[in-house]
Amino acid sequence: MKKILFALSLLIGFGSWSQNGGTTEVTITGKVLEEGSNFPLEYATVAFSDTNGNIIGGGITDANGNYNIDVKAGVYNVQFEFISYKTETLSNQRLFKNTSLPTMALALDSESLAEVVVRAETTEVQIRLDKKIYNIGKDLTTSGATVSDALNNVPSVTVDVDGAIALRGNENVRILINGKPSAIAGFGDTDALRQLPAEAIERVEVITSPSARYDAEGTAGILNIILRKEKTLGFNGSIQTNFSYPLGSSATANLNIRTDKFNIFNTTGVRYNESPGNATFENVYFSDDIDNPFVDETRKYNRKRQGFNTNLGMEYFITDRSSITASGFYRMSDDNDLTTNLTSEFDADRNLAVSRSRNEDETEDDENFQFSLNYVNEFNTDGHKLTADFQWETGSETQIGLIEEFNTFPENETLPSEYITEVQDDTEYLFQADYVLPIGESAQFEAGFRSTLENTITDYTLEEQLVAGGAFVRNDSLSNIFDYTENVHAIYSQYGNKFGDFSFLLGLRMENTVLKGEVTATDVTANNAALNINFDKNFLGLFPTVNLVYELSERENVTLGYNRRINRPRNWFVNPFPSRSSEANVFQGNPDLNPAYASAFDLGYLKRWKQLTLTTSIYYQYETDSFERVQEETGLVTPNGIPIIRTIPINLSTNTRIGFEAGVLYNPAKWLRLNGSFNFFQFETEGDFNGVDYGAKNTSWFTRGSAKVTLPAKIDWQTNVFYRGPYNNAQTEFEGILSVDLAFSKDIINDNATIGFNVSDLFNSRKRRSLTETSSFTSNSEFQWRERQFNLSFTYRFNQKKERQRNRGGDGDFDGEGFEG
Repeated sequence: MKKILFALSLLIGFGSWSQNGGTTEVTITGKVLEEGSNFPLEYATVAFSDTNGNIIGGGITDANGNYNIDVKAGVYNVQFEFISYKTETLSNQRLFKNTSLPTMALALDSESLAEVVVRAETTEVQIRLDKKIYNIGKDLTTSGATVSDALNNVPSVTVDVDGAIALRGNENVRILINGKPSAIAGFGDTDALRQLPAEAIERVEVITSPSARYDAEGTAGILNIILRKEKTLGFNGSIQTNFSYPLGSSATANLNIRTDKFNIFNTTGVRYNESPGNATFENVYFSDDIDNPFVDETRKYNRKRQGFNTNLGMEYFITDRSSITASGFYRMSDDNDLTTNLTSEFDADRNLAVSRSRNEDETEDDENFQFSLNYVNEFNTDGHKLTADFQWETGSETQIGLIEEFNTFPENETLPSEYITEVQDDTEYLFQADYVLPIGESAQFEAGFRSTLENTITDYTLEEQLVAGGAFVRNDSLSNIFDYTENVHAIYSQYGNKFGDFSFLLGLRMENTVLKGEVTATDVTANNAALNINFDKNFLGLFPTVNLVYELSERENVTLGYNRRINRPRNWFVNPFPSRSSEANVFQGNPDLNPAYASAFDLGYLKRWKQLTLTTSIYYQYETDSFERVQEETGLVTPNGIPIIRTIPINLSTNTRIGFEAGVLYNPAKWLRLNGSFNFFQFETEGDFNGVDYGAKNTSWFTRGSAKVTLPAKIDWQTNVFYRGPYNNAQTEFEGILSVDLAFSKDIINDNATIGFNVSDLFNSRKRRSLTETSSFTSNSEFQWRERQFNLSFTYRFNQKKERQRNRGGDGDFDGEGFEG
């Protein structure tokens, strides 16, 4: 009621002021932000009243929290008000000339939170100068899911059935956590994202044209995952529990304590799940020396995952404009995988010759710890600030595998077993500083540096039985210790400005990369004669970035971006010693592998209507020394006479990629929200290896759609559909993949709790089917990482609104002036 009375008095004041007239008017400008987060408050009310309390004039803020109001010259009390926030007042302001008032920071009013009964609908996507921001919290299908699952619902992003993350079809994507490389995302291994709950994510930034502030790593671009950290005053938080079939359960708590001087935040989660999968392989070998050229394999995967993670931090506000944040992250997981492989060999007449059973029992223990310090000093409210970061992280992973094999036809026979132990220890340091200097009203200069020092030691031991039931003997031709160091030092600067409807951001980053590898092994010659075992490489590169925006109108703009990127090989890509996924299939790193470099252009278009937002872009990328995994015969055979196939990464000559993508957000009614995206791309590779031409040209596409409907009784229903079209590389053709997710949710207990139900992969169709053809063999395969899953969730929130409304428009939000990186 007080809001209505305030609005009526504001209108009456306007009328009175118009009738009184005025001889001198002045323009008053300023900005209104949310306290703590510095998020701009759109539609905040600014009212000017005289010394008698009569409202003389006023207005509201725009999407960036700015206001520009003309009033009659005089002495005023200026009142700032926004729903559910505490009202602030500047008293006795002498406004006799054009004046810019101090920026006002409004704090949330915990007493008024109960008055907010309409659930706010925040925008699904925000468009910035160099990125798109997606709000994960609105996706009902991510309840009980992992971070990896949540990423698969983000436009432009795909997650393969075995966890490989790609941006616009390119797997060389850089994963950051809160803007920095992090052990939370794993040391270059995206499998860590399958162990973190999606509830820990606040939003995902898709950065296809990164500014110079970001690492140059990742030729496809960057996915920046922003974790939850509440800013609300007092004690608040939420607890979520999930129960799944196949058997799984998890619990996640997000807790926050905020006072005027400090903010303590914590996210803690535990989870256990069983994830069955399956695969089939039909292999045909062409060599006349092979007695049984037809080999069929059927694999069953029984995976058990259990883990614990916690992120605890405290932000201390030194002054109103400076703070220091310390946080610690700990992740522990204990996994067990049992793979049963049934193999049948057939002779040239398709008669069964041999059948065997192979059991691989693998345990994996992971432990990661990360400590971070962040310092922020805002010199003023116009964006002039300095930030400094330090991060230390360490991780240890131990994999122990026992491989047992039995002949079941023509007679039962126990074969020699293998025992594999792999221990990987990681350590990484990060030092970073960024300085931002606004120049005038619309220009901004930024500079900074970053150093990352990473070391990985992998101890791989293979022990074999020479005869069934005998003692295990170390295999010195495969056992080794690989010590890998990657140090990257970078400095950058960038400058942005806006002239009328035209904005630009120009940047240059210089990075020095040092790659070192050292192998310790008893036998360094077997299988490695053609490779350099130890290496020490140094690369210096310049990486320019250009981002341009032209606003055709308030709701329409065109963007153009250019950037140069680098793809550095990870440690397992350069480890020269083979490691086997099966007896007949080995993966061998290539120490001669050099970084790949790519230049990319992106032309985008944005158009917003009242209920519809359209985003489109055309992109082009040219990459040199691009990576490609190739398969070839090693010339060796297993004890059973099956040729051993080696997979090895190489530097191909070039990779050219061109594509088009479009996204639509449509909200035709309060009860219906629709969004969809489409991505079509063509890529062409050129190059040869060991006399074999691996050049290929292919087109592919993927599309996704989502519909969210509010049913009677305030039940939300969401359906997500994803389809990836068929594609191929030089050796393999892949069929299309269809996946459908379904979810329902309802608020209960006075809207303080939510109960939800979702089905992942409704039709159990998320399977990768492929055909590989070479001059010596063909392989027809089908692989399903995880079968269909059902999940029931319950979320309870205390002292916390379900969602806070920040952008009240139903369309996208474009920030053309924020040169944010």
